[in-house]
Amino acid sequence: MRRFARGPDDRRPGPQAGETEDTVPTETTPDPAREDRAARGRRPSDDVDQGPQAPSMGPSIAPSTATSPARRVSAGQPGKSRSRDAFDNPPRSTQVWKPTGVRRKEVLKALGIFQRATADQLWRMLRPADRHDRITRDTLNALKESGLTRVETRLESGHQLWVLTEKGHKEAKLLLPKNVRISALRKLEFDDEGQPVEADGYDEHAAAVTSTAAVLTGAGYGTPLSWQTEIAHKLPYGYTQYADLTMRAPDAGVPAMLLEVDRVTEPVDDLVDKLRRYNDWFELLAPKADGDQEKAARRRGAAVHDFRLWSRIYPATGREGYVPVAFVFTGKTAAQRESRMQRLEQAARRYFAGTPYPWAGFTAVDYHQAVPVVVTELERITADPAGAAGRVWRRLGRDEWQTLSEALDNPDGERLYRVEEEQSRRRQAERKAAEREAQRPVCARCGTKFTDERWQSVVQTSWRGPGDSLCGPCRQADIDQAEAERVAQREAEEAAEREAAEEEARKNRGLFGRRR
Repeated sequence: MRRFARGPDDRRPGPQAGETEDTVPTETTPDPAREDRAARGRRPSDDVDQGPQAPSMGPSIAPSTATSPARRVSAGQPGKSRSRDAFDNPPRSTQVWKPTGVRRKEVLKALGIFQRATADQLWRMLRPADRHDRITRDTLNALKESGLTRVETRLESGHQLWVLTEKGHKEAKLLLPKNVRISALRKLEFDDEGQPVEADGYDEHAAAVTSTAAVLTGAGYGTPLSWQTEIAHKLPYGYTQYADLTMRAPDAGVPAMLLEVDRVTEPVDDLVDKLRRYNDWFELLAPKADGDQEKAARRRGAAVHDFRLWSRIYPATGREGYVPVAFVFTGKTAAQRESRMQRLEQAARRYFAGTPYPWAGFTAVDYHQAVPVVVTELERITADPAGAAGRVWRRLGRDEWQTLSEALDNPDGERLYRVEEEQSRRRQAERKAAEREAQRPVCARCGTKFTDERWQSVVQTSWRGPGDSLCGPCRQADIDQAEAERVAQREAEEAAEREAAEEEARKNRGLFGRRR
């Protein structure tokens, strides 16, 4: 996430706070065998050393820091008049929470990935089934006593901003899987008098990024280990495009997604440029890929991805197109956010709209080389009872709000193309059959159309005769009549021959009788 302000082109000579030396996306899907698993279906008070239950879908998942004022209060200054137990806790709660080893590891790993977070954000991300954030805060305080975490500052909202100490950073690095990179350590600085210097650099954008990861994780999109921040996508013309968040949630039907959090502060043209650079990166050839084969594969849609660099880094999306990009808007007014989404949709259409198939009768769209772009609002997510799992996403190019799975789906893409292709084949076959039927010969005598067998026999005959214009029955009738005439003629000739023979025999008998 953006820990410090960037220049207009987002270039960075080296890693800044919140980054590491990694410059290309790496596999972030955690190994299930390395994750802590425990019994489910119990209340936290019964067994706090457990895996998260089904996420809460109530409106309480709203990130409390997403829209908090920018001004911060030092942790060394007196806090608000609110009590330490005032945040999201039942009134006059006396229940004692005891942090466990599992929860300590969860918090250490989450802070290792996101660098800084409030107890509220960690609660919503790690344990959304808990009724409040008290156990998370107690876990942070226990880690603080062990020298693994510290409070960097206190936000005006009253929430403390927690970071890892050097000792905690080393511990988190050991806990995280090798394929999950750890963010940079936030070192404690001192002034000339040896007093801690008030932390700086945590802005509303960083809070919104962490809150976005929290509400999506709480809605069932992956785990904290499914996320990475500030992943670099290097382009050949010397530019590196950083993604605020990368999410991998294959169990939720989203193998990979890139997220950009926008507080309605950047020009829309900058957002369009981000999409352009993502599109450029998706089109990069993989090392040693054959360019000629890649060009030939362009005609075969999805086959082209086998030659691209992104398919070596991110898993297959399970849908047409490149890895989806999500813009999460927050801040300002609802009207301003809506206007921003509309302007982005108009200006970036060439990157997400896909290509209509050129054949007549096809309404399907070829999305294989398009960037699926969805938009949402952090305020919309937190206001929906289902949170990020609700109908709070809109696919650019569509009007309706849908669930994330519905928004990423392409009902007018490959599936519709297959249906229309089958319909086209059927229409073509019907048209050819009609054309052939129009050419079918008609019997010159009775007017009956030739059967396929009669038509084929006529076509195969090299000699043409008057009988070729007759249908099978009429032709057979002529043949039968001709045969009958031949038989009758032969019988008549045979009868004439017999009569002549008999006449000759009579003459001979009469001659011999007179001689005697």
